[in-house]
Amino acid sequence: MTQQASPTTNAGNLRAWLGLLVVLGPVLLVSMDGSILFLAMPRVSQALSPSADQALWILDIYGFAVGSLLIAFGNIGDRYGRLRLLMIGATFFGLGSAAAAFAPTPELLIVARAVMGIAGATLLPSALAVLSELFTDPKRRAQAIGIFAAAFAAGFAIGPVIGGVLLERFWWGSVFLINLPVIVVFLFLAPVLLREVRAARPGRIDAASVVTSAVGLLLTIYGIKHAAAEGPSVTAAGALIAGIAVLAWFGLRQRRLQHPLIDFSLFRDRTFTIAVITGLLPLAAWSAAAYLAGIHLQSVLDIPALQAALLALPGAVVLTTTCIVTPRIVDRVGKRAVLLVCHVSIAAGLLLLLPTTVTGGIGWHIASTAVAGIGYGISFAVVADTAVGAVPPERAGSAGAIAETSNEIGNALGIALLGSLAALLFRLQGPGLAPTLDATLQLPDLTVAVATDATSAFLTGLHVAATTAGFLHLVLGLVALRWLSRAAKVTAAEHETAATR
Repeated sequence: MTQQASPTTNAGNLRAWLGLLVVLGPVLLVSMDGSILFLAMPRVSQALSPSADQALWILDIYGFAVGSLLIAFGNIGDRYGRLRLLMIGATFFGLGSAAAAFAPTPELLIVARAVMGIAGATLLPSALAVLSELFTDPKRRAQAIGIFAAAFAAGFAIGPVIGGVLLERFWWGSVFLINLPVIVVFLFLAPVLLREVRAARPGRIDAASVVTSAVGLLLTIYGIKHAAAEGPSVTAAGALIAGIAVLAWFGLRQRRLQHPLIDFSLFRDRTFTIAVITGLLPLAAWSAAAYLAGIHLQSVLDIPALQAALLALPGAVVLTTTCIVTPRIVDRVGKRAVLLVCHVSIAAGLLLLLPTTVTGGIGWHIASTAVAGIGYGISFAVVADTAVGAVPPERAGSAGAIAETSNEIGNALGIALLGSLAALLFRLQGPGLAPTLDATLQLPDLTVAVATDATSAFLTGLHVAATTAGFLHLVLGLVALRWLSRAAKVTAAEHETAATR
């Protein structure tokens, strides 16, 4: 006779799935806000007139804030309570979103985006820990975490689409105000459906490590951006040298701490290293390509924001679908083959941007996002699992946190480095009348010849950035093939030795 589930069990299951739905709201917002400005930046530039480096900071200060604080807030949540941190983080995320929507200057928009990023860093690790408490059954917990990962990937993918739809009807600040209803619903339902989660974690949070990691990253990227936008200067060189020095000191400090913020010894495992780089580089390529392609579609080809958003939809569908089906494919063909496909498909997709011109290339944009979307989806699906599986169980928490951080840092680095490369080429080859393409095209009495020079210079930057990212992915694919082959042989030899004992 079949045993029926008790009413208590059914109620618990319903609460768990409703809790998952509530948690997915902030998760979607955090990932979506990493990309929602890609199509909105031309409108932001028209309204606030940011400089070239301010425009880049508006885009990626959010990702740097999230990425540099994920591990720290993960530890803080373990100590003081995940649900409490979720509630505080969601509140400040909502306040930052409202401030960003009505920011009157580029500087205030950058500050508001930084607040959103800091708040976002509290949401991701805490949301995942709360899910583990909701789903005690291992099978259902795995399903819930899979849905969590797919939602996170979908947020990155649909961010530009949602941004384009909103811009068709409203002003640029609407891309931030859309966050507020989701935050209000979460703050109302979370205390009802979610329980507090704490974990006994040894050691205290090293405040110096948190500060130096964030400051080192920001100084380094500021130096690179300033040099790309304004040319070599004492300010740029000083910031770059200071940033590198601070990051070096941060790395040395981690080796001396009993409970480091980042356990660099994990990188001795080649499989773990490949997984983390695979978390970083695809997000860097994706964010830079989406940002530059959005400018090409709107500012060069003069396509409305909504149409540009719809052109990104096929790539978003491919990315999300690939993220969902990849775990099943890995079970059949193995991670080595899947990682190789990941990097080759991203490289191929990026190189499909090369035929774009100042007068056309819409089809190439669609093909690029669809082909590269396969690789992006794979990277979302396998990075955390590969990183965690490469280390002993007692170090799985640190490995997972580093893998998550690599995604966020990669998203910001793509715009910072590849975006700066495109900005540098525009400065060197453009007409020299304004620091950005949008600023140039808004100049009064602009001649056709100057506009053509400006759009051609921008397109050169887009092509060089895409080629650079594509080449790096091909190299990483070959390295992954070689390193993971060796790792598989070492593991097989260890199993054989253990069997003979």
